[in-house]
Amino acid sequence: MSQVVGRDDLLLVTLDTLRFDVAVELAEAGRLPNLAAHLPGGRWEERHAPGSFTYASHQAMFAGFLPTPAAPGPHPRLFAARFEGSESTADRTYVFDAPDLVSGLADAGYRTVCVGGVGFFNKRGALGSVLPGMFQESHWEPEFGVASPTSFEAQVARAERVVAELPAGQRLFLFVNVPSLHQPNWFHLPGATREAGDSRATHAAALEYVDRHIGRLFAAASSRRRCFTIVCSDHGTAYGDDGWTGHRLGHESVWTVPYAHFFLEPGAHR
Repeated sequence: MSQVVGRDDLLLVTLDTLRFDVAVELAEAGRLPNLAAHLPGGRWEERHAPGSFTYASHQAMFAGFLPTPAAPGPHPRLFAARFEGSESTADRTYVFDAPDLVSGLADAGYRTVCVGGVGFFNKRGALGSVLPGMFQESHWEPEFGVASPTSFEAQVARAERVVAELPAGQRLFLFVNVPSLHQPNWFHLPGATREAGDSRATHAAALEYVDRHIGRLFAAASSRRRCFTIVCSDHGTAYGDDGWTGHRLGHESVWTVPYAHFFLEPGAHR
């Protein structure tokens, strides 16, 4: 990353609330053709989330603490704030002298843009303004929110406009928080009803919905130059697992998340 930053554009996509087991099952079954085409070896990497809900996890990720590989470490990080005694900062780590990665990339000349999704990015109050407030430019509207059946399509359209309006020489750090997997997601499964509510099956249908449209996002992000891309979940969620429901709790379905990073070559995804 010490060589990538300053040369390539950067894209971080958090598939909010996506479970690791659902992501793996769909990829193995060929139900995520657009995502699987970019996953190294066609497989998700198993990692541990840095937090059990959106706010905590994104605060950690924006400080350089991306989901941790699910194996004994220490594991060198891609990004790290400069601080004495860090065991996960290596020669290839991009080290920034700022309180957060977003500011560090801005200091390095990047245009930092957030396309928000869940409520912690909606800018409707003080709490919902903290995370998007880290960026030079942030976008949220009701069509991007958890209650919209077409949220990701709307987000992608906004991202396309953001990229199109940038000067050719301007490096970009684009962050997209995808709300489609988050509750409510029942409307992504044909035949499901509000009364029946969300389930592991509707969660899976929401991921398939995202996969149908993510190619447009990848095409926009790599339309000007090579783009280093991270796609991951910030945390999972429980659907009655061992009696647990939801997240912000310490269960395997919450702590274990899918992760991938890869390069998008310019013009290869239209």
